[in-house]
Amino acid sequence: MPVPYPFRGLLRRPTGGLALLTVTALLVAAGAVGLVPTLAVVELAGAVGAVPAALRLSRLACACRPPATPRATGTPRPASTPRPPGTPQAAGRPRAAGVRWLAGLARSAGTSWPTGVTPQVRALRVVVLLNAAVVTAGLTTAVPALVGPPWRAAGVAVGLLLVAGCAGTALVLLPGRSRLASRDRLRQLVDPAVPAVGLALATSLLLPDAPVQVQTGAAILAGVLGAVALTALTGRHRRPAAAVCRGASALLLLGLLLLTATLSAPLTQPATALTGPATELAGPAVDRMVLLGVPPLVLGMWLAVAGARRVVGPEPGPAAGRAWTWLRAVVPATVVLLVGGHQFRAVGGFDATALLFCLAVVPPLVARELLRGADQRRYAARRSARQARLRALVTGARDLILLLDDELRVAWQSPAGPRLFGLADEVVVGRPFRDLVHPDDAERVAARLAAVRHDVEAGLLVARLTDGQGGWRETESTVSDQRGVPELDAVVLHVRDVGECRRLERTVHHLAATDQLTGLANRAELYRALATRCAGRPGGSGAVLVVELHGLGAVNDGPGWAAGDEVLIEVARRLRAAAGARDLLARLTGDEFAVLSPAGAVPAYELATRLLAALTVPYGVAGAVVRMRTSIGLTEIAGSGPDDVLRQADLARRRAVQLGRDRVEWYDAQLEQQLLRRLDLERELPGAAARGELDLVYQPVLAMADRLPVGAEALLRWRSPVLGTVHPAELLPVAESLGLVDEVGRWVLGRACRQLADWSAGDARLFMAVNVTPRELVATDFVRHTAAVLAEHGLAGDRLVVEVAEPRLAAGETALAARLGELRSLGVRTALDGFRTEHASLSQLRRLPLDLLKIRPDPLGSARPMVDAVVGLAARLGLELVAERLESPAQVDRAYRAGCRYGQGYALARPATAERVEAYLAEVPGAAG
Repeated sequence: MPVPYPFRGLLRRPTGGLALLTVTALLVAAGAVGLVPTLAVVELAGAVGAVPAALRLSRLACACRPPATPRATGTPRPASTPRPPGTPQAAGRPRAAGVRWLAGLARSAGTSWPTGVTPQVRALRVVVLLNAAVVTAGLTTAVPALVGPPWRAAGVAVGLLLVAGCAGTALVLLPGRSRLASRDRLRQLVDPAVPAVGLALATSLLLPDAPVQVQTGAAILAGVLGAVALTALTGRHRRPAAAVCRGASALLLLGLLLLTATLSAPLTQPATALTGPATELAGPAVDRMVLLGVPPLVLGMWLAVAGARRVVGPEPGPAAGRAWTWLRAVVPATVVLLVGGHQFRAVGGFDATALLFCLAVVPPLVARELLRGADQRRYAARRSARQARLRALVTGARDLILLLDDELRVAWQSPAGPRLFGLADEVVVGRPFRDLVHPDDAERVAARLAAVRHDVEAGLLVARLTDGQGGWRETESTVSDQRGVPELDAVVLHVRDVGECRRLERTVHHLAATDQLTGLANRAELYRALATRCAGRPGGSGAVLVVELHGLGAVNDGPGWAAGDEVLIEVARRLRAAAGARDLLARLTGDEFAVLSPAGAVPAYELATRLLAALTVPYGVAGAVVRMRTSIGLTEIAGSGPDDVLRQADLARRRAVQLGRDRVEWYDAQLEQQLLRRLDLERELPGAAARGELDLVYQPVLAMADRLPVGAEALLRWRSPVLGTVHPAELLPVAESLGLVDEVGRWVLGRACRQLADWSAGDARLFMAVNVTPRELVATDFVRHTAAVLAEHGLAGDRLVVEVAEPRLAAGETALAARLGELRSLGVRTALDGFRTEHASLSQLRRLPLDLLKIRPDPLGSARPMVDAVVGLAARLGLELVAERLESPAQVDRAYRAGCRYGQGYALARPATAERVEAYLAEVPGAAG
């Protein structure tokens, strides 16, 4: 809690001290001219200086009071002391300012400080002691006016001793920056001793007629005060607070000393000196001498306030600049020479006291020289130890240190040069640094060093440095311009050999970026190079090829994994042989490779054709010849990111696979749309049958002779609420890839047979044709399931026609023939769908058990001889011909004249729902099988 003070407004004004000093000066002037008695002036001046200074010091003491120790949780607050009965309560009347000030001061000096002497506690003690010294000095000025003449000097002397004790204790307790060693404290005592003895000697020479006691005391006090004053003036650069406090103490003691001397002077005069006419002159003159102690006394009081402020506040760091410590020796010596010369001129010699002080100079000088010699020996030992440590560090360091002069010549090298780099001093020292650098790096190094010489940050200097044996070392150097340091005056290079580190980095990078089997780059390295090219050349030329090998799995399953590795190694060799020097070859997965080419579109396509030709050549593995099929996707780098470029090339590769392999395909936007469509189909198709989204439409099959319906073909439709109507050409490949073709086929067979049974309830006797994939047909339970469906709906086997597409027939004709034969044993008729005469394989008609053959006549009729051959062969094999996709009356007429018994197409009847087909059958009379 802040303590209120009287005269707070005066104390807070910055001009308060100047006003009080002005009042003091006016009082001294009034006493000097005789307007005010001198003793009254001394008393008033002491009060004017001491009271405000004491108030400010008390306020500072309360400001730096340590915080009260907090009570533990749960400790009850002590109860207040009850008022005695009958004591009136001072309600509504605050305590006086003086009472509150005394209470705050008592609390600041109480016993509630925390344990341990903290800097805050030390500062508080110093302020309290300075306050005591100021108050004591102020009270001492009132002693001459209160006591008789015989006791005045003694009273002031007692006050002088008290002030000296308080001020001296405050100076000892001043908080310093660090604790000093014993030798440093001894030096602080010895250094002022020499000027103190000199000033004491000068003072003793100035008082030749005074008694020995007064002369000795005055000389000692003058020496002490002078040494303190000189130390305060010359030590301000280190501890400003201590310097101000010392100056304040010296002024206080000087003022009281002058006051004591002037008050004791009339008592020491002979009795005859005060008789006669001279008494009237000597008395007032001696009386006015008392005023000499007032100015230093009041100024010391206010300097004590300034010093206390510095002690309480944060002390600034040591001031920059040179300290005037030479004044401690020069000023006392000059004073001694001047006074000694005057003494020799006036008296012609020294008395015993002066000689004693002359001899007293010898011990401090000897002690100071001894301390200085010890300091020099310690400094030399520390310097030798530091040099030894520095030499050991430089000698055992792994870095080569070079000092370059202004011409960038090597002025010195560390012992690491001969030891690590094989560079002898006679070979290196005196040579330009660029002669030690690889010629390819010389220009760059010279430019970096020139930048350092122009105060530009050079950073890390990377260069190849000669090693003394004709080789080159990869190095990194840090450059420091130390030409501003007088001891060096050079450009310092710390050179480190990083060759082994660089080799390890290259090895790690090679392992991390290379496929270990083929030696090609891996996917990560391809991605990094592609990202660099995409970022550095947006929209520039370049292309990416993705190559896929087909048949590697068969090699691994047959001859083994070792044979597969041989094939991959041979593939990598062929890729290197066909690619250019600037092309980056990479292995993406087990059987996929990629080529990043900086060439344009046309050269990239030529590269792709060369790769295709090289990779399709048969491979000799384990004594056998293996042929690998290849699909290559190609895309340009046109401002896309690496992910987009790789995705586009992979889409083109998939297109090449779909179109039959062993080909090169370019990427276009339609491929991406087809991929997204395929992903949507794969996401929506599972569960479509359970959701009721599958549907059938039926296209009637008519007899060509009378144009009456004899049957219908069931065509699958997927009515997706998300994708719309999906036809079989798009639906079946997705179903096969998802493994849903059996599920979809069973649904189609069941739904078609149920619809045929509904139509058979009338007079119409039609057959139902159902398309079946070879995968469904070769399933072991297909025949058994077909028989179960026919039995469930009560249909005869000949009412069902199973169609298999001719272009989908590849290998495995033996299994297909067996399944078709089993179906014929049930009475089910079989048909070969999509038999195109331009690439007909007539041998299939002899091997497969078929009943119907569906052909697609040429729209222009140019293949008439081949159609005639197929019709003749079908007649000899007992096959009935069905002409499909008849789009015009002319095609219908040509099919009828060619000998086709049945026909279907838009020219005869369009596909329709079961209800519309049933209505169509009802409108056509005589529909029969």
